[in-house]
Amino acid sequence: MRLRNITGSREVIAENDFVIHDPEKRKGRWHEVFGNDAPIRLEIGMGKGRFLMTLAAQHPEINYLGIEKYSSVLLRALQKMEETPLPNLRFIRMDAEYITDVFDKEEIDRIYLNFSDPWPKDRHAKRRLPSRQFLARYDGILKADGIIEFKTDNRDLFDFAVNEIKEIEADESYEGSKWKIDAITYDLHNNETLVAGNVMTEYEERFSSQGNPICKYIISR
Repeated sequence: MRLRNITGSREVIAENDFVIHDPEKRKGRWHEVFGNDAPIRLEIGMGKGRFLMTLAAQHPEINYLGIEKYSSVLLRALQKMEETPLPNLRFIRMDAEYITDVFDKEEIDRIYLNFSDPWPKDRHAKRRLPSRQFLARYDGILKADGIIEFKTDNRDLFDFAVNEIKEIEADESYEGSKWKIDAITYDLHNNETLVAGNVMTEYEERFSSQGNPICKYIISR
C-alpha cells in the first residue's frame, strides 16, 4: 500500500539537504558525499525510512543510502530525518531501474530489499526487485563479496525470487553472475539464527503482528 500523493511533496524534496539531487554525477564518487571511505549499503524501496534510520543509528561506521521513487513516501522519511539527523544516511528519489547509471562497479557493499512491490501479473515479472533482470543490475554495482538481503510477507513473490536463483544456476546461456542462497527462512521471527539483530520495517511490524510469517533470504555470488 502506498500513500496518496501529497501536494507539494516534490518541491519539499527538491529543497531538502538529506536528498541527493544529482545522483548520476555521484557515480564512482559516493564516498565524497559522506566524506569517508566507510562501506556503503543500499536499500531499494525504502518506504518511510524506519529500517535505514535504525541501522544508521546503530552503525555510525557504515554509510547508508535509501532509494524511493514515490515522493509522498520519501517525504515521511525526510520528516523523521529532520527530527533526528543522521550524518551517515542520505536518500535518493529515483526508479531502481536506473541504479547502474548512478552507482559504479563494486561501489555498494550490501543491498536490502524489504517488502518490495510484488508486481503480481506475469507480464510484469521483470519489474520485481528480486528478478533476474534486477539481479543483473545488482551484479553491476555490488562488491565481489557483497550480499543481498530480501524480506517479504508475500509467499508468491518469495517463491518467485528463490526460483530465479535456481533457474539462473541451471541456465547455461545466462551471461551474468551466478547467485547462491547463503541463508533462507520461511518464518523469520521463529528462526533464532536469522532473527538475531533483525531490524523491522513499518510493514514488517504490521504484518508480523497479524500473524503473517516473514520470509527472508541472503544471497551472494
